[in-house]
Amino acid sequence: MATIVNMPRLSDTMEEGVVAKWLKSVGDKIEEGDILAEIETDKATMEFESFHEGTLLYIGVQDGETSPVDVLLAIIGEEGEDISALISGAAAPTKEETTETVTDTPTTTTTAKSDAVSIPAGVQVITMPRLSDTMTDGTVATWLKKVGETVEEGDILAEIETDKATMEFECFYEGTILYIGVQEGETAPVDSLLTIIGPTGTDVSALVASGGIVPETTDAPAEDKKETIVAAKIEETPSATTTANTSNGRIFASPLAKKIAADKGYQLSDIIGSGENGRIVKKDVENHTPTAKTVEVVKTETAATAVAYVASGEEKSEEVKNSQMRKAIAKSLGNSKFTAPDFNLNIEVDMDNAMASRKTINAIPDTKVSFNDMVVKACAMALQKHPQVNTSWTNENTIYHSHIHVGVAVAVDEGLVVPVVKHTNQLSLTQIGASVRDLAGKARHKKISVAEMQGSTFTVSNLGMFGIENFTSIINQPNSAILSVGAIVEKPVVKNGQIVVGNTMKLTLTCDHRTVDGAVGAQFLQTLKTFIENPVTMLA
Repeated sequence: MATIVNMPRLSDTMEEGVVAKWLKSVGDKIEEGDILAEIETDKATMEFESFHEGTLLYIGVQDGETSPVDVLLAIIGEEGEDISALISGAAAPTKEETTETVTDTPTTTTTAKSDAVSIPAGVQVITMPRLSDTMTDGTVATWLKKVGETVEEGDILAEIETDKATMEFECFYEGTILYIGVQEGETAPVDSLLTIIGPTGTDVSALVASGGIVPETTDAPAEDKKETIVAAKIEETPSATTTANTSNGRIFASPLAKKIAADKGYQLSDIIGSGENGRIVKKDVENHTPTAKTVEVVKTETAATAVAYVASGEEKSEEVKNSQMRKAIAKSLGNSKFTAPDFNLNIEVDMDNAMASRKTINAIPDTKVSFNDMVVKACAMALQKHPQVNTSWTNENTIYHSHIHVGVAVAVDEGLVVPVVKHTNQLSLTQIGASVRDLAGKARHKKISVAEMQGSTFTVSNLGMFGIENFTSIINQPNSAILSVGAIVEKPVVKNGQIVVGNTMKLTLTCDHRTVDGAVGAQFLQTLKTFIENPVTMLA
């Protein structure tokens, strides 16, 4: 019996895919596990694996062609089998046939509903939520409720560590915790069984055995249907991922729309849907102008792991599991380092005027400006004069940003986060200083939201406070450049032909050569030097 293979969803934001290359041809024998094709998504080019055996009878999307998700990609069956009805659409696959829908990776397949079991009355299955746009799995840092405990709507069930932060996971049901599927310290993929809530004494062994797979539900209201919500909410966005009928005050929304809304911190109740029956779809969320609150995250602090030293002459090593943040940092920086052809430019800046200006500014009551604030402001103004540096590279286009959002690297116990000062060029020195201190404090206490770490167009990394005079940074993609700021050093300098004591600071600009050429980077640094050496020009 022929099996239809549709264009898979290989990323959470993917709506269409491009067949970069077919690795099999019509007539080829296919074994389970064979790579059929390379498919280009919005994020990467991925190998697409076959989960069926047979002969490749039909290819619906040729090399280089683009197709929406869930559209006919190929048909696999027995050699010589008549598939004309399937191709024309005159007949649909029978119940024995399986349609592949790959969600996060090419090896994940959603198939037969027969694996699902019925949900006992009043029982809610909760799965590992997707709490950030890049999250593929989560680690349960702490369970705040135990099996057998009664929970109310609004109770915090657990603290979940994502690739960006540790976030409180709120309960939106009432009942008793009947089962916990992921123990403290364990890591599980997004959408895997996290916990089950329901009436005390309810037998959920069948649900546990099925891995929490439940029958599919529709958005249409039906009293006799059990509803399963597989989504998580951050404390201030309880409506961001719920779905159901409007007759009881709940909201229709597509899964992708719910995810995007949750990531952006939007309330679904504030968004007008343009889909069928007022259903909220992706474009509604993307076009929504928030009135808005930012999403609040994380509550607890994780202490840095301490190494217990042993007596002289002994050898001892200890393995410490990588946190989600460290994994994300490694992945992001690795991709940046090995995909962006970067180069470095260095310049030394006279800081005497800057030091005098800062002293004068900080003499004003309730005013505090740091040298880093002055650098951030100078960068924003220099970016206005050199828009080529305020860009992002894609395979098809170079994106010129009309807005200037400067990211400021902040070291935390577990790694590095980059809070973003939005519309930096429109802010004064004191406003930048207040914003940076606020964001850095949130980052160090793990209270910073995902929205406050997204959208940078340029990044500043400062290690001067540690006495580092000169260093280079890895570009924070999708930025085109990053500035490394060293310490202010007192040393002999030549001024007006005389050797005098002066204060200097070294700056290193790391550029993506795909968007920023050497001359452009050099001109940017010259402009930046002028602003920093003459702070009064930033106030004009």
